[in-house]
Amino acid sequence: MDPELASASGRKRPQRSRTSHREVADELRARIRSGVLRPGQRMPTQAKLADEFGVERGAVREALRILQSEHLLTNVSKGSPATVAAPPGHARVAGSGMAPQPTMVGLTPRVAEAFAAPHVEIDALCLTAVSLTLAIGEPLRQIHAGQLKPAKIDVRLLLPSRDIDLAFPAPVDASDGTLLHQRWLAQRNAQGQVLRNNLLALRTTHGIEVRVSFRALPFTPPVKLYLLNGSEALFAYYTLTRRERQIDHEHLQLYDAEGTRSMLFAFGQGADLRDTTFVEQSHLWFDALWETISSELVLTS
Repeated sequence: MDPELASASGRKRPQRSRTSHREVADELRARIRSGVLRPGQRMPTQAKLADEFGVERGAVREALRILQSEHLLTNVSKGSPATVAAPPGHARVAGSGMAPQPTMVGLTPRVAEAFAAPHVEIDALCLTAVSLTLAIGEPLRQIHAGQLKPAKIDVRLLLPSRDIDLAFPAPVDASDGTLLHQRWLAQRNAQGQVLRNNLLALRTTHGIEVRVSFRALPFTPPVKLYLLNGSEALFAYYTLTRRERQIDHEHLQLYDAEGTRSMLFAFGQGADLRDTTFVEQSHLWFDALWETISSELVLTS
């Protein structure tokens, strides 16, 4: 289910026949200012809002125009649902205006900003959890310092299955594959455990509701993808190189990718039609993988 097209409050209100367009505007304004509706997030359709408030679509349109005049919404006059505007001084929505950056340069500030939301939602598809584990270190520090206090955190990770022959990292000489696979598996499990344990510890230390889930992919992902709060998609290619690496005192020639240096491209919900469509399709793709061909993943060797 697309979270951006759900009811703006997460619940249905009793229909009222005498609700005015100003009352609708007042309620939506309160949701925006309280953070229930976040900058860059798409509003429900006018039809859904009309059904929720028990009014005609004309009243909804008038309410949306009021909020647009107050610079709380954008794209009200267009055919697609309106978008919550960023407040003055707020970091601009990630999108086509942002230059690509190495993963560890671009990912950390975007993840930290995602943790400012009351409900943090992060979906990631990657080879290991190294980059995400490093990036989450900064918002964890801010939580422990009292600078951030999300109420709920949901993290889902799709990682390659231990039972497949990885396309990479892969030895140039196929006979060296067992040692390299064991090393990758140990890294996948260790990073996943660190990420999970650091997040779950927030339950005890700060009373935050936390859920961390893993699923195993039956293939090696050629790209990495991070979806943040339903409003941003960060995308990078795994570019392969041939290199030599020492593993357990053996020097191996292998094909590998340096994930932390992969160039990260940012797409923001509401930045423009291209970006919005990419974010929506990325969510559909991730959810389809999660619900169909992925399998249970246990972080043990």
